[in-house]
Amino acid sequence: MTKLVYTLFLLAVLGIIGFATALFWKLENTRPPLKYNDFLTSLENSEIAEVHLKGGNISLTDIYGREFSTFSPDVDALMGKLVHKKVSIITEDDRPSPFGNLLTVTLPISIILIGGLLVMRSQQRKSEEEPEFAKNKAIHFDKNNKPITFDDVAGIPEAKEELKEIVNFLKEPKKFSRLGASLPKGVLLQGLPGTGKTLLAKAIAGEAGVPFYSFSGSDFVEMFVGVGASRVRDLFREAKKNAPCIVFIDEIDAVGAH
Repeated sequence: MTKLVYTLFLLAVLGIIGFATALFWKLENTRPPLKYNDFLTSLENSEIAEVHLKGGNISLTDIYGREFSTFSPDVDALMGKLVHKKVSIITEDDRPSPFGNLLTVTLPISIILIGGLLVMRSQQRKSEEEPEFAKNKAIHFDKNNKPITFDDVAGIPEAKEELKEIVNFLKEPKKFSRLGASLPKGVLLQGLPGTGKTLLAKAIAGEAGVPFYSFSGSDFVEMFVGVGASRVRDLFREAKKNAPCIVFIDEIDAVGAH
């Protein structure tokens, strides 16, 4: 069930329950209340035309056509007065209506079920999300920031020349796809610290105008089982959202060392 369908289903169920509840209370409470003492006074003055009795609950209409509701603590004594005043009397069984019984039973159950579904849905979403400590620690350099280009990298002309192919592919992928060419899955940069490997990777992203993610291989290795793999998944999930992009993994040999 998609999120939209699930949400619409819950809204529909809540709407039906709310409508049924409002309708029930409207049917049960459509007349304004009247104090019982005022009712007895009107009865003594022969101002009551009709009385509808349902247990101790009274719905009444006076001789002016106004409708009220009240409650009698002693229906038997009231009946004598009504008969004496020749008031039209309608009696009804005071047992709850089937609709009322149904609503009383189904409303709490529906609320519990919907609450349970919402909790389950919330827990499911949380379980699908990666915990904070398992998220990748990649540094993201946006393509809109001041880009680094090959002109910023001193020396290593052979490496720059080879990497220009990747830049061209990132800029015009359709041109290469038509010829049946595919982008290399990765490039291995080897060299001593400080020889410009990271700067060169940033220059590829800058020349191609794509986002750049920098990640250390040591962050893939954790004492907790599964955390490293979770970070890898989170990193490439974010990279796919921003494709095409460059993912630079520094010190990749740290993974092999473990």
